[in-house]
Amino acid sequence: MAKKDIIDRNDIILLVDSFYQKVQQNNIIGHIFNQVVQVDWLHHLPKMYDFWESILFGKATYKGNPMLTHFDINKKAALKTEEFDAWKRLFFDTVDELFAGENAEIIKQKAQSIADLMHFKINTHNSKINIV
Repeated sequence: MAKKDIIDRNDIILLVDSFYQKVQQNNIIGHIFNQVVQVDWLHHLPKMYDFWESILFGKATYKGNPMLTHFDINKKAALKTEEFDAWKRLFFDTVDELFAGENAEIIKQKAQSIADLMHFKINTHNSKINIV
């Protein structure tokens, strides 16, 4: 059976739910979500639906500042290359398992850009703190 592309919020929900199920069980980043942050999934998942719907479809549904959130997380558990690579690998694998098409490729490109920028900002910020 051919995979369909990501076309609406229902597809975003499927992607996000499937992705975070894998995240929670991942041996590299799972503990950050489960033990360090102790994510309230009923609160977090709808925010992620809004975030990815905004990113992929340009809908202004997401309210928040993910950069500040990740700076706070980094104070509790280092977010280095290994963690970002694990996140990206899980995200890309989940997209590829569920979807194929233009939007599937776009969401992976956006995820790559967001993760790389976040990694750069967090680790540049850390190196400045260590120098001072």
